[in-house]
Parts: sequence; structure tokens; C-alpha cells
Amino acid sequence: MKENSIVADQFENAQQQSEAAHLGMWTFIATEILFFGGLFLAYIVYRHFYFTEFVAASKHTEVLFGTINSIILLTSSLTMALAVHAAKENYRLQISRWLALTIFLGLAFLAVKGLEYHDDIENKLVPGAHFDPSLPAQSQIFFWLYWTMTGLHAIHVTVGLGVLSTMLLLARKEKFSANYNTPLTLAGLYWHFVDIVWLFLFALLYVISRHK
Repeated sequence: MKENSIVADQFENAQQQSEAAHLGMWTFIATEILFFGGLFLAYIVYRHFYFTEFVAASKHTEVLFGTINSIILLTSSLTMALAVHAAKENYRLQISRWLALTIFLGLAFLAVKGLEYHDDIENKLVPGAHFDPSLPAQSQIFFWLYWTMTGLHAIHVTVGLGVLSTMLLLARKEKFSANYNTPLTLAGLYWHFVDIVWLFLFALLYVISRHK
């Protein structure tokens, strides 16, 4: 009989199921890396051709907002790791606490990003007919990439929050333990990936292009 019905019928044991789940998650993350990698490559190519315009555009991004959100997500990676650690150590109450804090930080990230988007709109930094006339026309390419990449990242954060909320519900039902924590571990891998992507976005959009 399989271990407390945790192991699905197609797997021989819990280890095989865990290995298959991890392989699936790493494959998914690899496809996401290719997806964002294409956008990063487009940024690098256009920055090469319109270097001056990209520098001018980047100076209009809010480093303060970007820095705050970087701190928030780095902290959320820590709390996520602590949730997984708590599961592996059978500290079941702590799992819920760390997950709840991670979710709170994710929501804080989206709130700060929302404030930044509001400022961007107020400052006419949305590509189109009403784009800031003081900036070179090619600077719109920078902001097309800015809105696309940060917007897609925000969607990934939102999806991650949905996943973490599900993990929180399962944790409160005491579904995770030292013997079974694969879903929580995989959710952590996804969340860490989202955090790492943001660090690349922060470097490209807020920091590197500000200087000639």
C-alpha cells in the first residue's frame, strides 16, 4: 500500500514522484527563462542601436520604487525558504506564518508597482500619442519594453500569490510534513524564479542604462 495515499498511482514510491515533480518544475522554469530571455535580448539589441535614447528614458524610471521592490522580493525569498525549511523540520505552525508573510510581501510588491505605474502615467511615460514630448521619439521603445517586461513580471507575481495562497490553505490543513512537502518546495522554486527575474529587470531598466 502506498504511503498514506500521498503517492499517485503512476508512481512506485514518494521519491520517484518527487523527482518527477521537480523535473516538471525545472522544465517549466527553463521555458520561462527562454521567454524572458527573448525580451532581455530585445532590450540589449535596441539599447545598442538607440543607446542615447535608452539612457534618457531610463533616467525617468523611479529608482526608489525599484529599490524598495527589490528589498521586498529579496525578503520574500527568505520567508519562502523559511516556510520550506519549517515543513522539512515538521514545524507546522511556522509554515503558515512564513507563507502568510510571503504573501503579504508579494502584495506589497504589487502595491508599490501600482504606485509606480500611476506616476509613470501621470508623467506621460506610456508609449503612444501622449508620450512625453521632451524625450526622444526612440525612447518609446525603452518604455514599450519597460511596460511589457514589468507587466509580465507582475502577472507572474500574481500567479505566484495564487499558488502560495493554495499552499497556505493546505498548510493550515496540516498537509505538509518532513515526509511530504514537494508542492511547497516547488512553489518555492517558482517564487525564487520570479524574484530573480525582478533583479535582472531592476538592473536593466533602473540602473545600467542611467549611465553612459
